[in-house]
Amino acid sequence: QAELVESGGGSVQAGGSLRLSCTASGYTHGTFYMAWFRQVPGKEREGVACIRWTGTSTYYADPVKGRFTISQDNAKNVLYLHMNSLKPEDTAMYYCAAAQHGLFPVSTSWGLESEFEHWGQGTQVTVSS
Repeated sequence: QAELVESGGGSVQAGGSLRLSCTASGYTHGTFYMAWFRQVPGKEREGVACIRWTGTSTYYADPVKGRFTISQDNAKNVLYLHMNSLKPEDTAMYYCAAAQHGLFPVSTSWGLESEFEHWGQGTQVTVSS
């Protein structure tokens, strides 16, 4: 069973940057995709970015395109989310997730919470204006 632990959240002013990390342990060899989701109280969890674990294909939600970058270090089993030009509307709990199966079609299914079997506990990001 894969275990995911996020870190790197915090408070930052608008326009600032943060880097989130997600360290995976346990059974990680069967991972196909990893992703970042975020959630604010009273709203559904939404996909932010996704990456194919053994490749370079990446997918982003429209609100974060051009500002966020997802990347991975396969050797260390670490997933990253580099967040630049942060806005107050980026304030949320950010979760790391892993899917141990293919996503079809990946272009639309990557953002579905139900497609991911493993989840971290989340790390809070707060952006003040």
